[in-house]
Amino acid sequence: MANLQVDVVSAEESIFAGEATFVTLPGESGELGILPGHTPLISRIRPGTVKVVQADGTEVNIFVAGGILEIQPGAVTVLSDTAIRAEDLDEAKALEARKRAEEALRNTKDKADIAVVEAELAMLAAQADAARRLSQLRRKH
Repeated sequence: MANLQVDVVSAEESIFAGEATFVTLPGESGELGILPGHTPLISRIRPGTVKVVQADGTEVNIFVAGGILEIQPGAVTVLSDTAIRAEDLDEAKALEARKRAEEALRNTKDKADIAVVEAELAMLAAQADAARRLSQLRRKH
């Protein structure tokens, strides 16, 4: 069976580079499932989890805070400002950061600052949700 070359890159580092048989991620218009031979596509992605099913059947889960996706028939590239491996996600830290951002939002009057804090809140909510779901998956296995 054919494989995809998958690269997930954050602003700081390459988070994942390897071959996979299937990839899912939160596209701008909904969940995307990508198999080898997929039609070329460039799209924005929403905050959420990228799931990479490797050739040996193991899964790699990566939280992304949004970004850009490029699909070619044999390759998937995810570019995100923030990407965190599932095992490095910490729901408690994300919830604490979310509380701090909510407090900042209450104390902010400038519309530009409000927009920045609201975007950060959305990313932190998605990160906490991804950490919770991935933690539940680990407990099941």
